[in-house]
Amino acid sequence: MSDRYSRQQLFRPIGEKGQEMLKQKHVLIVGIGALGSASAEALARAGVGKLTLVDRDYVEWSNLQRQQLYTEQDAEEKLPKAIAAKNRLQAINSSIEVKGYVLDAFSEPFAELLKDVDVILDATDNFDVRYLINDLSQKYYIPWIYGSCVGSYGATYTIFPGKTPCLRCLQKVITNTGLTCDTIGIISPAVQITAAYQVAEVLKILVGDEEALRKTYLLFDVWKNQHYEINVEKMQNEDCPSCGMHPTFPFLSYESQTKLEVLCGRDAVQIRPAKPLSYSLDELAHRLQNYGRIQRNPFLISCLMENVRVVIFKDGRVMIHGIQEIEKAKSIYYRLLG
Repeated sequence: MSDRYSRQQLFRPIGEKGQEMLKQKHVLIVGIGALGSASAEALARAGVGKLTLVDRDYVEWSNLQRQQLYTEQDAEEKLPKAIAAKNRLQAINSSIEVKGYVLDAFSEPFAELLKDVDVILDATDNFDVRYLINDLSQKYYIPWIYGSCVGSYGATYTIFPGKTPCLRCLQKVITNTGLTCDTIGIISPAVQITAAYQVAEVLKILVGDEEALRKTYLLFDVWKNQHYEINVEKMQNEDCPSCGMHPTFPFLSYESQTKLEVLCGRDAVQIRPAKPLSYSLDELAHRLQNYGRIQRNPFLISCLMENVRVVIFKDGRVMIHGIQEIEKAKSIYYRLLG
């Protein structure tokens, strides 16, 4: 294994010194779907010493087309993505530390995971989580790499507290179109290119080559062969509540966070309890057995009822598949869980 990273070390901007730096670094990846899978594997193979993976979801059959860390068995077992990814990454590189956490980024334990993190990599699919990451990044002075892709499009931007505009500053450039992989689809090249740009920026930060960081907001369409870069350096806003002169970090307030949301394109509603809960899955399985067919693993319980499927995670989150009406979702939630 002595020459494992030899080709990477031959690359001058990294070299032997940079490789040793990578070994000491810690990257937090939020969302282990398509982007998260590709980025996590690249960073694991590059020898980054510690990877922390956070994802609230589990593996489904529709993920396998583009989420490269997962197998048919993972989908069959509905294994949480953070756990399936951790298992695969440890098989790829046993010399690094990989931690997987099955939780929502809005839960209290998430902020505790930031300790000793050098870079946060965004691989999420919604702007509420990104704004949360943005505020945590500014508060704790941790750089993060924004990334998104849908259809044949991709976009990425590197946010460095104190040196670049933050996500809120760029609201006029980065708009939430509401388009998702579930509504207009996605092709894997868009994922791989976006992840490649993100990983390159992460590596630059980890080896201390900040001069090489891209200063622009990058967009591309791999199908239409289009590529754009927008200069956003002058968009930094002194009055920005996240990175301005007097920041208030609004998205760190629990009142500002979504507690119940329709998962766009998935025909499902997610409910997070007002206060963190910790379920006993054994007790829960016993309680729900009269409502429908139960399937479980160490991390969640799935209850297939007549028209809906209710998935309950240990941290109290509930996904109700088969509906989009919030009131109906709440009715099912309270009927099953009080």
